[in-house]
Amino acid sequence: MLMREATAGDWAGIRPFFRRIVEAGETYPYPRDLGEEEGRSWWLLPAPDRTVVAEDDDGRVVGTAKMNANMPRGGNAAHMASASFMVDPDHSGRGIGRALCEHVIAWARESGFHAIQFNAVVETNTHAVRLYESLGFRIVGTVPEGFRHPAHGLVGVHVMHLPL
Repeated sequence: MLMREATAGDWAGIRPFFRRIVEAGETYPYPRDLGEEEGRSWWLLPAPDRTVVAEDDDGRVVGTAKMNANMPRGGNAAHMASASFMVDPDHSGRGIGRALCEHVIAWARESGFHAIQFNAVVETNTHAVRLYESLGFRIVGTVPEGFRHPAHGLVGVHVMHLPL
């Protein structure tokens, strides 16, 4: 698997699974009817933030991560990084999410961040919670009923933290 900086041209490879995940409404707080241009601008971040893609051996985009300061750069909370991940559901269970998360952790360390904070990990997204915990993240709080899940109704969202 190749991990590399995303380009504007990668949106064509990201868009199908991005749309599928967002429309499912199970893990992201984005509007389920999010438009293409808005989705692209929310996901493909300009420097100094970063978006990467993971490609399989055939050059297909099978996952992506965006990483950024958790709060506005230059502010008193800009020492905390954050990130979001999407893996094509047709390629889940192959270590892509883990590789993306490890890449983000390395980026945050190299960029001088003090820690990584995930602001809203949906508690029913147990695969993600287990992955993050296996990489050293801890749940530092849960916002009750902070997410409207299409199948489970109102569920909590975890705030997860990893000191670097």
